[in-house]
Amino acid sequence: MTSKYSTPSYVRGILREKGYSIKKKLGQNFLVDQNYVDKIVSAAQLSPADWVLEIGPGLGVLTAAMAEQAGKVVALEIDRELVDVLQETIVLPNVTVVPGDALAGNWQEILRGLGWSGEPVKLVANLPYYITTPLIMKALESELPFQAIVVMVQREVAERMVAPAGGKDYGVLTLAVEYYCQAELVTNVPRTVFVPAPEVDSAVVKLTPKPPAVAVPHGKLFAAIRAAFQQRRKTIRNALKPLAKEWGLSLAQLDEALTEAGIKGEVRGEVLTLQDFARITESLMQRCTHGVR
Repeated sequence: MTSKYSTPSYVRGILREKGYSIKKKLGQNFLVDQNYVDKIVSAAQLSPADWVLEIGPGLGVLTAAMAEQAGKVVALEIDRELVDVLQETIVLPNVTVVPGDALAGNWQEILRGLGWSGEPVKLVANLPYYITTPLIMKALESELPFQAIVVMVQREVAERMVAPAGGKDYGVLTLAVEYYCQAELVTNVPRTVFVPAPEVDSAVVKLTPKPPAVAVPHGKLFAAIRAAFQQRRKTIRNALKPLAKEWGLSLAQLDEALTEAGIKGEVRGEVLTLQDFARITESLMQRCTHGVR
């Protein structure tokens, strides 16, 4: 059943009634299709025991739908003017709208301040395009024990998150997602179901956190991964030369490390798996002369 919150007429009516002007710089595109709201909520598999953290609630279409199933919904909104609108229009006992910058704020402190004490917590959001990747990385590295992360993102970003090795979309974000969780593309979302319509299509991705996929120290692993993708057309040997020098290694030691890891120096980073990078990193670290940790 379509909610009043998910119709173009409701959105335009609220904007007109409240005298609110959409702020493009904040990536405000309001979802107005109940089918996609339902798909997001279904993917999150909410229960009355769940606390939900929502980032960028817009006019509350997803907020209201989640409140029907979750125990508590905490919506973070950076636009103070929009917070005022939400506090007048989404008056539900289990919804709290919190003003603030989701990228800068301490999510754990925010939830604890509202009474969270370790209940299951999920992140569900239609993320602003302009800060999608940093928000995803913050969620993945968060101290909050997320059971699931269900986010709508730019379709191009979604494709990077679930890309197989060897393709043009495969890169640092792909490997970061794989390191922390299992990724699943839930659905593609056309630009026509938003007011105003964005210039690109979207997609919904579900991330299910799990223990790190490899045991190599995170910082060193991703130093090697970032080096490999800084200039994608370089061979892995040439891409890792600056990093090897930074770690106090000779080219001969770099070659030895690659050989030990079972990696040919002439391949490119885009064909290497997370496990390949873990073996390379471990081999490099074993040869370090000045305390790389």
